[in-house]
Amino acid sequence: MNDRILVIDDDPSFAAIVKQFLESRGFSVALSYEGASALQQLRDYKPELIVLDLGLPDIYGGELLVKIMEIDPDSTIIVVTGFGGEQVAVEMMRRGAVDFLSKPFEMKVLHAAVKDALRLRKVRLEFRRDQILPTLEKFFPFLAHEIRNPLHAIGGALAVIQRRANLQDEPLARSVQIIKEEVHHLTEFVQECLDFVRPVNKRIFTEININELLGVVLNIVQHIFAENGGKIRVSTALAPGLPAVQANYDELKQAFLNIVKNNFEAMLEQGGELQVISRGRPAPEPGWVEILFVDQGPEIKKENQKDIFTPFFTTKVKGTGLGLPICHRILVERHGGRIKVESEEGRGTKIEVHLPVR
Repeated sequence: MNDRILVIDDDPSFAAIVKQFLESRGFSVALSYEGASALQQLRDYKPELIVLDLGLPDIYGGELLVKIMEIDPDSTIIVVTGFGGEQVAVEMMRRGAVDFLSKPFEMKVLHAAVKDALRLRKVRLEFRRDQILPTLEKFFPFLAHEIRNPLHAIGGALAVIQRRANLQDEPLARSVQIIKEEVHHLTEFVQECLDFVRPVNKRIFTEININELLGVVLNIVQHIFAENGGKIRVSTALAPGLPAVQANYDELKQAFLNIVKNNFEAMLEQGGELQVISRGRPAPEPGWVEILFVDQGPEIKKENQKDIFTPFFTTKVKGTGLGLPICHRILVERHGGRIKVESEEGRGTKIEVHLPVR
């Protein structure tokens, strides 16, 4: 039986082209041009995949996406739109979409996205049956493989352009810089996806001096922000003689790096002080090491605080929404620790980490 695809788009000519193309590739395709009929099609046609345009005449596509997910939480949705950018894409992924395409796009790009989305749907349904691995843990390595190869090709082609082009041409130089920044952003995103799903390796747990590790992390981050972090002061109060913590050094370093980078990014515009404190937990909780990261950046709004450890949730234009979820996974799930975030207007943000000594 052919996979059923529902295309929801207010442009009949575009929808007809998509229908013709997908049917030529062996799919069964139904069309809908507005939200109300799409919801009825969802119940009657029961599509395996939905291609959803955001610009509908009777309802915003993002709202329709939420309604679809309420009716069928297993819905697999690719969002397409002629406007918006990365922030729109992140918001749609957070609402439940599995992919995002910006118009205009080539049909071969759509075909690849459809195949990947249907493959992901299959993984999701398998997960529901066997409960072996969460969907993200199966999808992220596949995603990384599919993105890394073209990224390497883009980076190589860009290097050739830089060597041969006249970069005194300001629009050209700016375009090259934008490509470099976006390639770097995607590369970091792929790595964060892999970091999020990498299984813990307790065979390489070692005794770690927390104060020494914090010194390494602060040096790295101050180097990263050397050019534009001049307004940020760092003060430390590291208790001497803390007991060593049994942990994976690289993972713990990564978690602290993510936290301190967040602190710096929060204070880049207005400046301020970052306090890093380490100390032993007093009774009745001895046997724990406590690390505090306190910045003077803008507060995290209360309505957002409950979502900060949710994958892909972000309020940053260039954020991936994986930094703090990775911290939670490393510190809590892999090392038996705790992480807590407090944020108030005028007082900045405090991130509190507790790690067991044994």
